Amino acid sequence: MRDTIRFLKGGEIVELENVGPTETVLDYLRLRRRETGTKEGCGEGDCGACTVAIGRLSGGKVVYQPVNSCIQLLGMIDGAELVTVEDLSSDSRLHPVQAAMVELHGSQCGFCTPGFIMTLFTLYHDAGAEKSRKTVTEWLAGNLCRCTGYRPIIDAALESCFAAADDAFSWRAHETREMLRSLMDASDVFIGDSDCFFSSPATLDGLAALYGQHPDATLVAGATDVGLWITKQLRELPKMIWLGRIEGLDRVEASPSGVLIGATATYQATEEAMSELAPDLGELWRRIGSKQVRASGTVGGNIANGSPIGDTPPALIALATTLELHSVSGSRALPLEDFFIDYGKQDRQPGEFVTGLFVPRLSANQAFRCYKISKRFDQDISSVMGAFRLTLDANGIITDSRIAYGGMAGTPKRAAGAEAALKGASLEDPSTWGEAMHAILDDFTPLSDMRASAEYRMETARALLAKALMEISGTAPQEVRVLAKREADHDRAA
Repeated sequence: MRDTIRFLKGGEIVELENVGPTETVLDYLRLRRRETGTKEGCGEGDCGACTVAIGRLSGGKVVYQPVNSCIQLLGMIDGAELVTVEDLSSDSRLHPVQAAMVELHGSQCGFCTPGFIMTLFTLYHDAGAEKSRKTVTEWLAGNLCRCTGYRPIIDAALESCFAAADDAFSWRAHETREMLRSLMDASDVFIGDSDCFFSSPATLDGLAALYGQHPDATLVAGATDVGLWITKQLRELPKMIWLGRIEGLDRVEASPSGVLIGATATYQATEEAMSELAPDLGELWRRIGSKQVRASGTVGGNIANGSPIGDTPPALIALATTLELHSVSGSRALPLEDFFIDYGKQDRQPGEFVTGLFVPRLSANQAFRCYKISKRFDQDISSVMGAFRLTLDANGIITDSRIAYGGMAGTPKRAAGAEAALKGASLEDPSTWGEAMHAILDDFTPLSDMRASAEYRMETARALLAKALMEISGTAPQEVRVLAKREADHDRAA
C-alpha cells in the first residue's frame, strides 16, 4: 500500500503525502504552489477559467485532456502529468497558442485567458482534430469570455492548433512517456486514517473490501458531480474513494450484441461507440457538459448518482440497458430502470457499487430517437429528456415500445401508459398516435422548478413523442399539427 500520490509537473515527479480527501487541484496550485495563473471563476466546472491539462498514457502515447481544476480532486491526478499555463513557455518563448492569442488580440481583461489557452493546448496536441471553426467552437464550449468576444480567440485557434505539434511537450514526449510508466504500479493508495482518508484501490477486490469496511465513504469517478458537493453544497466528505486506478473498470467493448461500458469510462471514451449504436446518442453525448466535463465525467457516475435529470439514464433505459453491481458478496445484474427507486434512492445495498453496464444494439426492425431539451444548447442541464425505441412489424405496426423520460418525475422513468397505448398503432396513420400522447398525462406528474414549469414539461414530453413518431415514420409536420390540435381540444373538453 502506498501513502502518497505521484504525478509529473514541469518535467519532474511530484510526490505528496498530505492530501486531503476533498482537496482540489485548483487549491493545490493556488494555495500550495502559489501558481496563480489558473483562475477560480464559477467554482462548478462551467466557466473554464480554471482549466488545466492532464496527460495520461493511452495507446502508448501521452494524451492531453482539459479538465476543470476547481472540481478535480488532487488525488485523482495520481500517475498523470499536470500541465498549467505556467508550464507552457520555453526558453522565454511563448507557446504557439499563447503567441497566436497575443498576435490576434485574443485577450482583454485576461481573467479567462489561461483557461482558453489550456483548452487550446489540448487541441494543439490532438493530431486527429479536423481544422474547422466547428471543431474549435465545440472544443471551447466550456470556456466563457465576458469581454474579448470569441472571434479573435477562434482565429487564434485556427492559426495555431492544426499543424504538427512543435513545442517542449512534443520534444520530450519520449521522456514523459517513460516517466509516466515509472509511476504506474499495482499498489493501493491510502492517505489518512480510518476516520478521514483519500484512497484509490488498484483492484476490484480491493475496492470491494475497502467499501465494505466503509460503506459511508464517497465513491468518486470523474468528480463532475461530487466536486460540486464540495464547492457549492459545502458537504463534509471525510472518506473519499477514487475508482480511477482499477484496471479494466474503464473498458469500452463493442460486440455484435451491444456495448459494454465500465463504470469509470468517460463520456469522451464512450462517444464513438455510442454514436455507432445510434446517431442520436452521439449527438446527446456531444451535448453533455463541455469538453472538460466529458473528459472527466463518467457514464457510470451519471447513473450511480441517481439524478432525475441525468442525461444518459432515459436513453439507456429506452435501449433496455442492464446494470452490473458488485460487492464483497459477489455481483448481480438488473434492468437499469429498476435501479432507480425514488428521488435520491437507488437499489444498492451497503458496500455495493456500480461496475458497468451493457447497452444492447438495435434490431433491424427497431428505431430509436432521443432528445435533450435545455435552455442552452451546449453545457446545460436538461429541462426534459425523452428517449424512444420502437419495434415494428413489416407493415409499420408498432409491436413494442420503450419510452423513458428524465425531468418528469423524481427518477428517470418509463411512460408505461403511453407504451401500452402505442401497441398496435400504425406509423402510417397519425390518427392512431393520439391515445399514447394522451396517456402521458397519466404517466407523469412533473414539478415546476427553475428549469421549467410543470405545464411546460408535460407539453414538451408529449411533443417529443410526436416528434419521434414523425421522424421515424416520415410523416409530414402538418399531419402532426392536426393531431396535436385534436389532442389539445380533447384535453380542454375533458
